Amino acid sequence: MKKIHNIVMNPKQINLNPTNELEEIMQNINTLLCTLKYSVPLYRDFGLEATFLDRPTLISQAKLSSEIYKNIQKYEPRVKVEGISYLQGGEGGEKLIPKVQVTLK
Repeated sequence: MKKIHNIVMNPKQINLNPTNELEEIMQNINTLLCTLKYSVPLYRDFGLEATFLDRPTLISQAKLSSEIYKNIQKYEPRVKVEGISYLQGGEGGEKLIPKVQVTLK
């Protein structure tokens, strides 16, 4: 059985010097989760769409989950997404914080 690794989106957690492949993969996924599409010059397709931000929570979760699956497959092919859940953040719990479970291929 493969070990499941959890990645919680955290824009303040940056590892510029990963010591092994797992740390590198975790950093890449965190960067992907924290980046909005069209915000990276010369790499406009990298990141997650933000068109669903003001939608109802369930719709936002569904669209964000789809974006996360699609982009991890495209930009980090060394892992398989096993699941996505959401933590509530912000003062009123209105902020969705994705928690992605992956296994190494």
